[in-house]
Amino acid sequence: MKNIKSYFLFSKEQRNGIFLLVLIIISIQASWFLYSTIKTNNNLASEEEKQWLAMQSQVDSLKAISFEKKYELKPFNPNFITDYKGYKLGMSVAEIDRLLAFRKTNQYVNSAREFQHITKISDSLLAAISPYFKFPDWVTNKKESKEYVKFEKTSFYKKEKISVIDINSATSEDLMKINGIGPGFSERILNFRESLGGFVSMEQMQDVWGLPPEVITKLNVNFKIGSTPQFKKIDINNASLKEIAQFPYFRYAIAKEIVTHRSMNGDIKNVADLTKIKGLSTQKATIIALYLTF
Repeated sequence: MKNIKSYFLFSKEQRNGIFLLVLIIISIQASWFLYSTIKTNNNLASEEEKQWLAMQSQVDSLKAISFEKKYELKPFNPNFITDYKGYKLGMSVAEIDRLLAFRKTNQYVNSAREFQHITKISDSLLAAISPYFKFPDWVTNKKESKEYVKFEKTSFYKKEKISVIDINSATSEDLMKINGIGPGFSERILNFRESLGGFVSMEQMQDVWGLPPEVITKLNVNFKIGSTPQFKKIDINNASLKEIAQFPYFRYAIAKEIVTHRSMNGDIKNVADLTKIKGLSTQKATIIALYLTF
């Protein structure tokens, strides 16, 4: 036992040597392990890279095949070309943008030349794609001739031009020659003229119930006041309430106002006094005064 123990008794220098030897051994083992790991990883990376390169070559070959394959064109309306469609046709981004900007204005191209004018594509590209343009039937069947076609007067022209005549002598047939006047309006105009005894101003057309403004304008163009009509004027200061109320321009309420004003303020002497009556405007009073005596 004592002999065995002597094998484990070392001097200080021996212990330091043993420690250094152990450290060297551990370093060599660690270096070998690190080297093995790196080599393995490199081998794996190399294998993955090889696989990726193989796949990439397949992708590239497929791309080449797809681009080499001719793009098959079918008839289409060039107004509805998308970005992708334009790219496949060979149009540049600027050319596609010009078409899209034009379409945003709610306008359409109706011919190959108009398409080129808007997009600025080359003649060669236009020649290649224009045979496939398909426009709506109303565009393709549009008449090419733009010459002015003169239409002769036919039977459906019921309205005809008339010379300017006196409104107070106009007949129903004369009035119905105006576009917009039928039997109903012509009868209203004639009845109103009869109730007044005649018109004194073309402004009175505005007092015919229901006449549209455009018809009144046409009446003023085609008719006039010839001579002052002969009618019996109303004595505004002596007529009874009933007599005043029968005048077309005076309703019962206005007739009553006139009689009241007359009894409280004396006689009505002129148009200025007439405008003081409630319900009568200056313009209306000026016309009405022509039917009165003061």
